[in-house]
Amino acid sequence: MMFKSVIFDWSGVVKDAVEAHLWVVNRMLEELGGKEITLEELKENWEQPYMIFWGKYFPDLTLEKEQELYFKTIVRTDCPKSNSYNGITAFIKKLYNGGAGLFVLSSDPKETIFPEIMEYDLENHFKEVVFKIHDKYESLEELMRKHNLKKEETVFIGDSNHEIEAGKKAGIKTIAVTWGFCTEDKLRGLNPDYLVHNIKELEEILL
Repeated sequence: MMFKSVIFDWSGVVKDAVEAHLWVVNRMLEELGGKEITLEELKENWEQPYMIFWGKYFPDLTLEKEQELYFKTIVRTDCPKSNSYNGITAFIKKLYNGGAGLFVLSSDPKETIFPEIMEYDLENHFKEVVFKIHDKYESLEELMRKHNLKKEETVFIGDSNHEIEAGKKAGIKTIAVTWGFCTEDKLRGLNPDYLVHNIKELEEILL
């Protein structure tokens, strides 16, 4: 196994959340008095830390207000439910059974991420799940220090600029997946160490 420690982003990597995220963003835009956007516009404009994205539409929106509105939207009874990305849970189990140390770094809140971990049958598979993160670089550095992760043995898997940029800054390898919130062109422009289109390609790198 090339990497002993594998860090996952959650939504857009493990959780197939793109359509649901578009719904949430559009309900938030509606509440703020903005116009609905298309999936193409979301993928073109999505950036993290996520306040960069919101600043393109509402420059005066505060982080506190965004988080309050986001939480209010995701707990709505009509909020679409997301499943795990096809094949990802079996892949995570293979990594786990192969002895890799697995972690999650996500901006998702605990109210959604922990029930999803249980639902996807991934309880006890992760050494640590760090949630509700705005800036992943600081959390990544802290996670690596806390668990004594060696840079050359660690990889960060993400679907947006943020995971790739944070991973590069921390001096670890990065994998960008194309089934998440950003366009393939945008991801390619970030020069991740690996760009993957499906689970088979992910397995070829990590297993």
